[in-house]
Amino acid sequence: MSAQQIMIHFGELSTKGKNRRVFVDTLAGNIRHRLNKLRVKMRVTHDHIYLYGEELQSTQIIETLQDISGIHAISIVEKVATDTETLIKTARRIINFQDGQTFKVICHRKDKSYPLISDQINRLIAKEILENTSWTVDVHNPDFALKITIDRDAAYFITRTYPGLGGYPLGTMGRTLHMMSGGIDSPVAAYLLIRRGLNVEMLHFASPPYTQAAVIDKLKELLTILTRYQKSIKLHIVPFTELQLAIYQHAPEGYPITIMRRMMYRIATAYANRHKIKVLSTGECLGQVASQTIESLNVINAVCNLPVIRPLATFDKLNIIDIAKRIGTFTTSIAPYDDCCTIFAPKNPKTKPRIKEVEAIEKLWDYELQIETCLQNIETITIDDMPFANDYL
Repeated sequence: MSAQQIMIHFGELSTKGKNRRVFVDTLAGNIRHRLNKLRVKMRVTHDHIYLYGEELQSTQIIETLQDISGIHAISIVEKVATDTETLIKTARRIINFQDGQTFKVICHRKDKSYPLISDQINRLIAKEILENTSWTVDVHNPDFALKITIDRDAAYFITRTYPGLGGYPLGTMGRTLHMMSGGIDSPVAAYLLIRRGLNVEMLHFASPPYTQAAVIDKLKELLTILTRYQKSIKLHIVPFTELQLAIYQHAPEGYPITIMRRMMYRIATAYANRHKIKVLSTGECLGQVASQTIESLNVINAVCNLPVIRPLATFDKLNIIDIAKRIGTFTTSIAPYDDCCTIFAPKNPKTKPRIKEVEAIEKLWDYELQIETCLQNIETITIDDMPFANDYL
């Protein structure tokens, strides 16, 4: 008797050695969370996670699994007995439901004690199909690849495979404090960080009344979209108005952006250190604006004692927009609300600032007291996960 299951492929996790089990167990836990209201059972093995149960037929399960980082691919499989008669019978039945004219059999024999080697199984099944159907073999570019895994407990025929998100399971790489604006770049960068297994917490710099309250609503909407990939996201809102006004009061033309970014990095570093977050991240893209030249980044980074991840550093804008559209953040990101980086943007910002000149400007006032005031008045909002498959199936 055969039974349909879902086989989850690990991809990069297969390269892990002694820590492999930690990654796989974390991935299994993340999958359980997403499907927790469904009557779906799970079996975890060294090479795959298998899902089976009464509600496995729903197409929304595949879509939900595709949003979980750490999954390389998702296959619909048919589990059958391993005797050759059953293998041949199943192969003929499956190929009769496929479109095309050419095929190839690909067998992976995980159970090395099985009496036939992979090539013998390939030839046995191919011979039966050739003799009993109109299909022909094409080993290089077949219309349909009939994939079979022989394990100790059963044989698994892969009938269809879908791409996964890839990367590492969420949470396996720790936490990052992500500097979040309301533009296109920072949500895309956050998505890429989540995909690599990092839990993201967001830090946003607000300058009311110069920035509109609607910006926060925009951020909430962006983060709600990102909860497709991370079940809950914290948004820390920094009251930045007084410090930003002081910067523009003391800094000559060309320097405010550089100094403002240095203040942001000081605040982000202090907050991260106080909350045991070991890395910062941003949506900065090399050369996109004046504060993202190598010279500017060096001057800005000088105030930070934590690593800074910039996942978009080598992307061009069209790449970033493509990802934003794919993950659903683009339309919200382009809504016309200014943030603190745009309301006071200078006409001629310095692209090659000198650190000694910047430090001399910063000595003109007691910015450290203002930074501490910002830190003491941060407001935190938690954005909980949007409806997943377990809510709308």
